[in-house]
Amino acid sequence: MLPRGETAGLLARLLAFAVPAGLLGGAYIGQYGFDLYPCEMCWWQRYPHFLALALAAIALLRPPSRPLVTLAALAVIVSGLIGAFHAGVEYHWWEGFTSCSTPTSLSGNPDPLQAILDAPLIRCDQVQWQFKGISLAGFNFLISVSSGLVMLWLLARSRKAA
Repeated sequence: MLPRGETAGLLARLLAFAVPAGLLGGAYIGQYGFDLYPCEMCWWQRYPHFLALALAAIALLRPPSRPLVTLAALAVIVSGLIGAFHAGVEYHWWEGFTSCSTPTSLSGNPDPLQAILDAPLIRCDQVQWQFKGISLAGFNFLISVSSGLVMLWLLARSRKAA
């Protein structure tokens, strides 16, 4: 049986929190656990998830929160759309932006110039990791857009029953 009413609203709030938390958690595990450093467009995908996570946390703490969950769902979808653009750049379907990012750490290296020179160059048009031909940006697109649409659908079902 499909959820309706308050159950659908609660599921939307929980998804609005769990999806960005899970995706950001995975991104940071990849970054710090497996040296998958983010490029500039990877960071762009994270920003809407940060916003969605904050909105969802507030929505969980102070219901009723339909506008907050709606904004969180839209932020998750925006991140997914940025991921779609980034995946297209990685697969060379279209031209991307020329900015690349380089993570630097001055801890352990007293020479700032040498730290910059030793840092890896991360290009936005190169796939660092993929599974069955889908890059991390592609997975962000698939997960974010589909879950954001589910959140909006659950919100619509909670309204119909109210």
